Amino acid sequence: MKATPRVLVSDRVSRRDFLKLSSLVAGMGGVMVLSGCGPAAQEPTADDTDTTDDADAAEATLGDGKTLRVGMEAAYPPYNWQVQEESEFTIPIDNVDGAFADGYDVQAAKIIAEGLGMEAVAVKLSFDGLIDALNNGQIDIVCAGMSVTPEREDSADFSDSYIDDDIVMITKSDSQWAGAKTFSDLADAAIMGQAATMYDDVIEQIVEAEPSVTHLTPAETVPMVVENLSSGAADIITYSMLSVPKLLETHPEFVELEMDEKFEGSVMPDNAAIAKGQDAALEKINEIIAGIPEDERQEMWNACMDRQPA
Repeated sequence: MKATPRVLVSDRVSRRDFLKLSSLVAGMGGVMVLSGCGPAAQEPTADDTDTTDDADAAEATLGDGKTLRVGMEAAYPPYNWQVQEESEFTIPIDNVDGAFADGYDVQAAKIIAEGLGMEAVAVKLSFDGLIDALNNGQIDIVCAGMSVTPEREDSADFSDSYIDDDIVMITKSDSQWAGAKTFSDLADAAIMGQAATMYDDVIEQIVEAEPSVTHLTPAETVPMVVENLSSGAADIITYSMLSVPKLLETHPEFVELEMDEKFEGSVMPDNAAIAKGQDAALEKINEIIAGIPEDERQEMWNACMDRQPA
């Protein structure tokens, strides 16, 4: 048999191109038919498929791929709060010995972690430090009643919402502002929200419409906001629409203002946040969130409202 000329193939030539080159009918003094001398085409094996799947999974994971470190303040019921006893609803708080986190964000985080093949633990941090903690690698994801905003999008990537809330106002039932319908009706009121949240930001809309309104220095946590209303340090507070029923049950002396004039841009989606540059992980998280039925989301919220601390 006449020797078959070697076809030199660089590392950059694909298997398909190699097969094409090997099947060329070349000259060199005659026509040569290559039969049985070149490599046969191969179908992808199960091992090849597993390797591809493993690579895709690696791209779609977060942190070490095992423990999902979830940033939250653990002081914002019913979104998240701290408890001392473990239950089917809790996850451990990694940086507080013997403590656990519960709440709506925790339930969402558990679902996300399960979908990623990971175990969730909470990392308790101040709300305004969560994005920095995300970007310095202290946490892998934020699930903390946080809504996407243009400013936050500059520093992190946000998932689709796993529940939507809105902002309302609460006062005492015997308050002179209890029957207010417009921002102008709130003249001379002192209003408080929670620091570093939209609950504080929207108060400026009232001040613009009624300059006599006092925008109080915000409190760090929701319980502190509520305490300021209860003590009389604030006349009105901004509050979560979804959380009002439980608040009024606990504080029958409070009432929700039935306003005709609404805040602009006050609808608050509850979005998870991850560090930028993890597109595959973000896509997977959105797939997981999309798989939570609306009725299940509401059931989780209602259950958290019932479990949350007073």
